[in-house]
Amino acid sequence: MNSSCCSEVPVSKAPPYLEHDFDPRKVDVKELARELKALRAELDAEAGPEDIAHLEKIERWGKLCTMLGYGTAWMAPNPVSSVLISQGVLTRWLLMHHISHRGYDKVPGIDPKYTSKVFGKGWRRLIDWMDWIYPEAWHEEHDFLHHYHLGEDDDPDLLERNTEWMREQDLPGWLQKLLVGLLAGTWKWVYYAPSTLDELQKARARRAKEPAPEPAELLSPFNERGRELWLKCLIPHALWRFGAIPAMFAPLGPVAVGNVLLNTLGAELFTNIHAFLIIGPNHTGEDLYRFDEPVEGREEFYLRQIVGSANYACGNEFVDWTQMWLNYQIEHHIWPDLTMLQYRKVQPKVKALCERMGIPYVQESVFVRAKKMIDVILGKAKMRRVDGLV
Repeated sequence: MNSSCCSEVPVSKAPPYLEHDFDPRKVDVKELARELKALRAELDAEAGPEDIAHLEKIERWGKLCTMLGYGTAWMAPNPVSSVLISQGVLTRWLLMHHISHRGYDKVPGIDPKYTSKVFGKGWRRLIDWMDWIYPEAWHEEHDFLHHYHLGEDDDPDLLERNTEWMREQDLPGWLQKLLVGLLAGTWKWVYYAPSTLDELQKARARRAKEPAPEPAELLSPFNERGRELWLKCLIPHALWRFGAIPAMFAPLGPVAVGNVLLNTLGAELFTNIHAFLIIGPNHTGEDLYRFDEPVEGREEFYLRQIVGSANYACGNEFVDWTQMWLNYQIEHHIWPDLTMLQYRKVQPKVKALCERMGIPYVQESVFVRAKKMIDVILGKAKMRRVDGLV
């Protein structure tokens, strides 16, 4: 359905949102905003040492996985070492996610290294978050565009739109599934690194009041835009992850170096698939909304974040950690700048508020959500679509 859907619907037919037994016009968005503001005030008043201790604990868990992973990776190629390395990598991304969103900037007593102005910046990228994704580009694409244009055409992470090309090819089902598998295993460097840098390059031109950069194949090193991708994203990470780290095991012999490289490549595959299966379903499914018009005001913004996002199982430290705290996606989109612990505290209250106000609050197993995401990618299901909510 395109953006002119409402003009094409016969007068006698109910608007799409009424077909799903939810009428956003009946939601008191002013009351919703008022109650959410009160919840936020409670959270801000409680922020302190407990949040810092929790952050440091999760960081220790990630470092332990990394040490155990590489501490055994030299012995032989094996999935255990690869999974441990992968979880260490994902933990660094988890930390970057919350810190980049300024989740710890205002916590009393926080070490500056855990603030958005320091973490991952400059030389600290190497020790804080050395990944395919350039931190400044991630901040532009994710923290701004995705969060404040959720489900709109300006949302760079709108998966249903981003995979239209696959459905338009009229490919056989087995080939579509194969392409989804290939995407899941490579998406961080094939899609996400180029996508985030593309948005950063556009933002630079916009702020400098210059023409938008010419379209270019960003994976190609034979154009200016592509060279920046290779020099700032792909080459630094590849040299570090697949070159420098295996080389550190040279004193143990060439077999050890080869084993570490193979386990690191296995970790790369696990990391991509793991991240794809917990990030993509957050905003993709037949029970979640896309929006044909820009959001108007903070009150509508809150409602859109709720009905355009999905949570997974919540409240268990290990489960939260392995799901990168993306299982609190509704709360995270309402308030991007909370600590990990604050999301756990407020989640039951937000859910109860939505139930009381008759607002859909989608929460299911990550595996159920992944299936719904794949159904949308393959064209077996479509997301809900309306011109506006209020």
